[in-house]
Amino acid sequence: MKIKTLLLGAIASTAMAPMAFAERGSDGNVSIIYWQAPSILNPFLSGGTKDVESASLVIEPLARYDQDGNMVPFLAAEIPTVENGGVSEDLTSITWKIAPGITWSDGTPFTSADVKFTADYCMHPEGGCAQVTKFEGVTSVEAVDDLTVKVTFDAPTPFPYGPFVGGESPIIQAAQFADCVGAKAPECTDQNFNPIGTGPFVVTEFKPNDVITFAANDNYRDPAKPAFATVTFKGGGDATAAGRAVMETGEFDYAWNLQLAPEVIAQMQEGGKGTPVAGFGPLVERIMMNQTNPSPDLPEGERSTAAHPHPFLTDPAVYKAMSMAIDRPLLVEIGYGQAGRVTCNWVPAPAAFSSTSMSCDTQDIDGANALLDEAGIVDTDGDGIREKDGVPLKIVYQTSTNAVRQDFQALIKEWWSQIGIESELRNINASVFFGGDPGSPDTFQKFYADVEMYANTFNGTDPQSYLGNGLCDKAPRPDTQWQGENISRFCNEEFDKLHGQLAETAGLEARAEIAKQLNDIMVQNGGMIPLVHRGRLSAHANTLGGVVLNVWDSELWNIADWYRKTGS
Repeated sequence: MKIKTLLLGAIASTAMAPMAFAERGSDGNVSIIYWQAPSILNPFLSGGTKDVESASLVIEPLARYDQDGNMVPFLAAEIPTVENGGVSEDLTSITWKIAPGITWSDGTPFTSADVKFTADYCMHPEGGCAQVTKFEGVTSVEAVDDLTVKVTFDAPTPFPYGPFVGGESPIIQAAQFADCVGAKAPECTDQNFNPIGTGPFVVTEFKPNDVITFAANDNYRDPAKPAFATVTFKGGGDATAAGRAVMETGEFDYAWNLQLAPEVIAQMQEGGKGTPVAGFGPLVERIMMNQTNPSPDLPEGERSTAAHPHPFLTDPAVYKAMSMAIDRPLLVEIGYGQAGRVTCNWVPAPAAFSSTSMSCDTQDIDGANALLDEAGIVDTDGDGIREKDGVPLKIVYQTSTNAVRQDFQALIKEWWSQIGIESELRNINASVFFGGDPGSPDTFQKFYADVEMYANTFNGTDPQSYLGNGLCDKAPRPDTQWQGENISRFCNEEFDKLHGQLAETAGLEARAEIAKQLNDIMVQNGGMIPLVHRGRLSAHANTLGGVVLNVWDSELWNIADWYRKTGS
């Protein structure tokens, strides 16, 4: 019996039915506010959602995931499968057919050469590509002809939709980025700030960590879209101001990621100008545990690298006790209400991939103290702080600046103090924290702290690439420009071997079982402490039509379909 390629949910073979607009640009300006300001428009050089999503107005993948998690073609003519001949019978290659007639915003043809270049750009060993896990197992990308590109894998790959699918894996123009390969990638400021794209908008001005202005792409493939002539994309501030700007004052049309207490959202909605929209995908608020030593006493280039293991966070008694001390139901209640759920998992959704092997909904301070006592990690000098091998359990606990996160920090610091761990709290401007600047000491990738808290998610409904972020070789380090998604510097031989097995396994049940094991290895071995399974919560103006919240891809995935309602 032949193995068939796995797809979670139905795959659409044609694009979504377009809405009819009077003419391109007829609805004037639309204003968007992301309180985490974009710092770059090249998602290959930043793992920050703010950067991936702002770039999605301009650069696009071959296919995306829709609001239901179905794969739909964007630049491709159809989704390749075994049935239509696009995926080889032995599952070692996938061949994409590009839709004819697509041009870049500069009027030049979009071809398979651009797709191949994008793969070469991200896979370059000196490039430090933030999305390199999408290309795990890829041995070659070949431009067969102008509209055909073939991706070959090193083994049968039942889920071959990592490269070029979803907002995290778009196509960049070969001509524009030709001189930006490898170590030169972060030096190409003009290209990284002003990419030429195939999307509905083009960049007219980019002020990093502040504001981006866009104009409708005159060469966009649908002559009736986008409805808006311009976009004002404001960054910075905080979630409270962003929510008010849409729902109370009407100053903006769309506000992203309203990480606010539920009563605050309800009060804002009473302003009558906008509507909150929410949905649960795989977004998890978590605490990442640095497996390496971030001490400033180490030479620059050696801090937070595998050369220096962490003095105590790799001890099972320590990280298990830290998790046991946390009251997750209280965090959900004060931070998210119905927009949050307690989770012990790195991958809480889709449900088929969610592990049920762990329970963490009951705080156990006494149990945590007993665990540390039994391990001999005790307070020897009476200062209230335990020591391991003479090293006090003192940690730097960092996160981005946000009211909910600072509330979480304060509570968790107190709980950890009750088990003899002292925490120094830091909060960093979100635009800097998630910015990916290799020269900054304050990015979440560089991780110059012992623990850090943030939320992360993945595109689509299959977590293979996302789980690949736990592979040993995906840790950020100086020779990758501090890019990479293995933020904890987690390294486990069993994990790496099992992930290789996942890449070669077909069938939903079998893949789900392996994914759950990978989830459990990461969590049970101290790579992270999951806290809250978060719903995505954003808001749009009552006058803004066409918005379809998407928890499986960029929230701005269908901005070409947005329009201004009349008579509102």
